[in-house]
Amino acid sequence: MKTSHAWGGLLNEMNPSIKGLTVILGVILLSLAFDPVTVSISLIYVLSVTALFGRISWRRWLLLFVPFFIMAIGYFWTAALFPRSDLPQDSPLIFSWGPLKMTEAGFSLALSLALRTLMFSALSLMFVLTTEPVKFMFSLMQQCKLPPKLAYGILAGFRFLPLFREELRIMQQAHRMRGIWREKRNIRSMLHAFKRYSIPLLASAIRKSERVAVAMVSRGFTGGKRDFYCQLKIRPRDWMFMGIVLSGIALGYAVSFALGTLTWYGGQL
Repeated sequence: MKTSHAWGGLLNEMNPSIKGLTVILGVILLSLAFDPVTVSISLIYVLSVTALFGRISWRRWLLLFVPFFIMAIGYFWTAALFPRSDLPQDSPLIFSWGPLKMTEAGFSLALSLALRTLMFSALSLMFVLTTEPVKFMFSLMQQCKLPPKLAYGILAGFRFLPLFREELRIMQQAHRMRGIWREKRNIRSMLHAFKRYSIPLLASAIRKSERVAVAMVSRGFTGGKRDFYCQLKIRPRDWMFMGIVLSGIALGYAVSFALGTLTWYGGQL
């Protein structure tokens, strides 16, 4: 299910370089704070911006976000039940079960760590799911002055991934027809399988890279100035969206400071 309101898609039309800069600045700013209030408010704000202005499939977003959520839960319980030795020993006890104990100081540190994981994941997914790889490369070439031969080489390598996957599937089917898949499953057979698949794929990658290199040189990819059929520009609304996202992080800092819960990162990890 995709967003269909009037504002949906504005985030997708944002200049990719400015969007990437926004994500980087957001990660840097949130790395300075280590308290649950600042990060939780920023997380809610970023999720709201993604839902309002992003044209994405929420089913895909959830499938990509669930692994990070599970990782955050693991971080939380590990940090809460096995806290650092330098935490205050007189912190009130919240939970106790045999040798496992959870104090308020350990709970706050664990919650901050888990929320930071979710926050950085939300920022990354906001960029990845609303940015087209081709436009991102065009933006890097036009706004960030990335050399075209390097950018187009990266795009060519990105396009090779589905081809390698198809070649691997064909080789696996060919080996099954010859009965190789019936051999015992052990470390030795796994090493032999890796050798059978990796060497042909590596040879195919070398052949493809040589053809791409020759094709790029024949089309003038020698490092000189080039024209682009797709011109990307930085518009005022791109800066506006940067301000919208960063203002949510500033709001988290302001609310946490007003509540007296603001804690700067000082090597708690």
